[in-house]
Amino acid sequence: MARRPGRPGVDGAVLSATDPTGTEPLTTADGHLLLELLALPTAGPLEGGTPRLWEAQRVYAAAAAPLGFTVARHAAPDRAWAELPDVPLPVRGAAADPGFLTEQPSLLLRLGRPGTPRERTVMFNVHLDTVAGLEPVRHDPATGTFHGRGAVDAKGPAVALLAGIRAALAERPGLADRLAVLVQAVAGEEGGALGTIGTRPLVAAGHYGRLNVFCEPTGNLALTHCTAAMTARITTDGQDAVDDQPAAGHNATVLLGFLAQHLAGAITPGDGRLCIAGLHTGHLHNRVYGRGELLLNLAYPDRATAARLEHAVTEALADGLRAFADRFAANPLLARTAVDAARITRLDWLKRGLPALERPTGERWLPALLARAGIAEWPAGEPGFTCDAIWLAGHPGTGTVVLGPGTLAGNHAHAEGEFVRTTELAGFARSVRDLLAAFDAGPHTGPPTDRPTAVPHPQSAQEARAACR
Repeated sequence: MARRPGRPGVDGAVLSATDPTGTEPLTTADGHLLLELLALPTAGPLEGGTPRLWEAQRVYAAAAAPLGFTVARHAAPDRAWAELPDVPLPVRGAAADPGFLTEQPSLLLRLGRPGTPRERTVMFNVHLDTVAGLEPVRHDPATGTFHGRGAVDAKGPAVALLAGIRAALAERPGLADRLAVLVQAVAGEEGGALGTIGTRPLVAAGHYGRLNVFCEPTGNLALTHCTAAMTARITTDGQDAVDDQPAAGHNATVLLGFLAQHLAGAITPGDGRLCIAGLHTGHLHNRVYGRGELLLNLAYPDRATAARLEHAVTEALADGLRAFADRFAANPLLARTAVDAARITRLDWLKRGLPALERPTGERWLPALLARAGIAEWPAGEPGFTCDAIWLAGHPGTGTVVLGPGTLAGNHAHAEGEFVRTTELAGFARSVRDLLAAFDAGPHTGPPTDRPTAVPHPQSAQEARAACR
């Protein structure tokens, strides 16, 4: 990989080319590439940003070119993908603006001989969009850390991915003649889009392999199942009132606050997860707000859990409204709110119906492959998380792994102070190298024999729309 100068205003001191700390297969050029990507803001419109994803993906493609990668596709998604009924409501609403999708292209890189069968193909997926919140971009040689938005989620993993592929090519001559390697560098992972306009169209077009690796912070442990998530919105549409006559209106603040506590105690997530999220009515002190909203996010590992949680939200909301009416009917300040609570409160779903990547019951070659590569699996009792890997759910003859450096909480992903350690990136690069070597060695690459009969999967937005009905 050619050396890249540090971007103006960014500390250019990066990894030592002599690697005195044992961080091979990373190089100085890899550090420069990461700093260059971190300096490009790529938070999407759903995060309130104006992303420079086209530029970031061109930089990434240029870094991959010396390894033999060619650009197979670099384009924004067709609008039809944003209009599917299972696409999160904020995405569908934002797509009404023609510029929304234009700003969120995805890049597909390919290495290997044309016509290489899927049984000999490995796909890596990494997202270059980030959450909002600019973080100072810097490298600290003393601590061996890179700082900036996307350092661990997921620009750092994107750079380490190329380093790992480079190491595999160096250690296994002719690898690109025997295997095909796809790299999806996508948009639309953050902001609640969940891959519906980035990863999903690429997978639907057949750009995936026998082995599929989604580069997310897992502590370099192989996670083979992923939750999906749905978002419930509870709104009140009542009448405001002046603070001198608070009983004259509907108090959405008290009602929604009561419901938030009731739902937190009444819903048992079981194998899923419940997050009582944003609650908003207003900012001023001298009025009673009659309108507001409460958001709930629910993660689920399978469709049965999703159906149970959806029913639980509906039932718990009805119980909560009854409990509110009983408690406050005799309160002079809240009597009107109590009487009208059920009438002015509504439940709808911003996000619902997305697939989860369930724990694999077939593909017995996958645990063996991970063991040969020396990659430990995610602890059995530890819950997974939600990412774009859900779009490989139900694809027979494939194995899917979520794997990457650092952890979401430990490295402050989505939070102030996001960072990644050089040693974490190097460890992931070695895992990529060893995974490709193990895959190249087989013998899992023959026709799958331990999966049920293949079911058809949508190859276009039109077919996906029909499947959603």
